[in-house]
Amino acid sequence: MYSIEATKQRVRPSPIFFALVALTVFGGWLTTTDLVPNGIAVFIFVLAAWILSVTFHEFAHAFVAWRSGDHSIAQRGYLTLDPRKYTHPVLSIVLPIVFIMMGGLPLPGGAVLINRAALSDTQATMVALAGPFTNLILGAISLLAVSRDIVDVTTEPVLASAVAFFGFIQIAVFVLNMLPIPGLDGYAAIEPTLPESTRELLRPVAQYAFLILLVAFFYVDPIRDAFWNGIIFIIDLFGVPRSLWASGYQFFEFWRDLG
Repeated sequence: MYSIEATKQRVRPSPIFFALVALTVFGGWLTTTDLVPNGIAVFIFVLAAWILSVTFHEFAHAFVAWRSGDHSIAQRGYLTLDPRKYTHPVLSIVLPIVFIMMGGLPLPGGAVLINRAALSDTQATMVALAGPFTNLILGAISLLAVSRDIVDVTTEPVLASAVAFFGFIQIAVFVLNMLPIPGLDGYAAIEPTLPESTRELLRPVAQYAFLILLVAFFYVDPIRDAFWNGIIFIIDLFGVPRSLWASGYQFFEFWRDLG
């Protein structure tokens, strides 16, 4: 349906995307130098990489929707990999980073408007899953880079801890988004299979479901523990020491050492 040439014409990464890539690389390089404190270098790297991951997540939704027949995607600029098209500066960038700083849930970062009428039920499910599986891939690449010594913890321990922590965040985002809760991708993936009566019943709850999850996360210990234990279990499968991504988190919270 779409030739390679047509894809190239539609998918045109914006200068802001390339600037974010450059900032991520720069932050990674800073972790290998003494130009700034390690914590600041890790913070720059993780922040830039986080914004990139939000961009890739939403682009994945958009690209699969476009390939599935939603032509409005290109008209809205979703194929430009420009984070401004998917995100709100506060709700999508600042607030999620603040929650990560607080040791809380890695909140979903952006949104893409999909013309559901242009998609079949199967296509709608694929569109919903495209985003979180992008986070899974990014997390797997990061964790494997550390466990396979592509980023050598012996020679570049700060960079390795930063990459491990970024991988931790990506796995956490994947697990969170796959929860079958209205408002999250996990629910969007199964929604087409639900009876219309069930969808109608859940529709009014959708705007409150994630808020309820946040309250439960902070005040119901078994839910919070099950969430983090599940994430840690997945990360352990990659053979990355827990101390490494925990070290990256400590570096990320550089302001705690300023006092």
